[in-house]
Amino acid sequence: MKLILLRHGQSIWNLENRFTGWKDVSLTNKGKDEAAYSGHKLKDKNIEILSVYTSLLNRAIETTKIVTEIIKFPITQIKFDWRLNERHYGALQGLNKSETASKYGEEQVKVWRRSYNIPPPLLDEDDERHPRFDEKFKNIKGDLPSGESLEQVIERLNPFLNDYFNFIRNNTGSHLIVAHSNSLRAIVKILDQLNEEEIVSVNIPTGVPLVYSFDSNFNIISKEYL
Repeated sequence: MKLILLRHGQSIWNLENRFTGWKDVSLTNKGKDEAAYSGHKLKDKNIEILSVYTSLLNRAIETTKIVTEIIKFPITQIKFDWRLNERHYGALQGLNKSETASKYGEEQVKVWRRSYNIPPPLLDEDDERHPRFDEKFKNIKGDLPSGESLEQVIERLNPFLNDYFNFIRNNTGSHLIVAHSNSLRAIVKILDQLNEEEIVSVNIPTGVPLVYSFDSNFNIISKEYL
């Protein structure tokens, strides 16, 4: 049994060093190449994918479509879940990270970016960047985030993961999640049973499949990047 975690390829705002969060941006050409690399790696390793889940954000969806085309996974069977969306960066969304560090200090920005339970400054409800103004999220039940810590990302992921882990336990084979830096860090924290300090140093690179192998009791046998 395998679970493959894949962060989307480089996006335009990754390239521009901006806080992206829930903003929809596209892949760069490099990002498309990274997605293709991932697809070919899965194909070369003869990893037959039984299910594919991704977020509602374009950069993850674009990556998913490139990968699934290469591995011949039916596009109609891709599942989408908003809980796999990137961490919402609140009032930092869209800002350049270096300029933000100059304004608030590197230590403060590091706290906002990497701490476990401290969220960034929240968006005002009337801010045009708030997800409630985005048609894509209009059917999401419950409160939409206006800024999240990693702890809050885990809280919103838990309902999805409870069902998902049961699903892959009962469907032995290989399963793929294509998501984002922080939604994947949240999953890694849970799988690896990391504490709040250990997860701070975990970084997920763009466009490189991370493969977990499990035994029949869902214990981790191995973990490797392809």
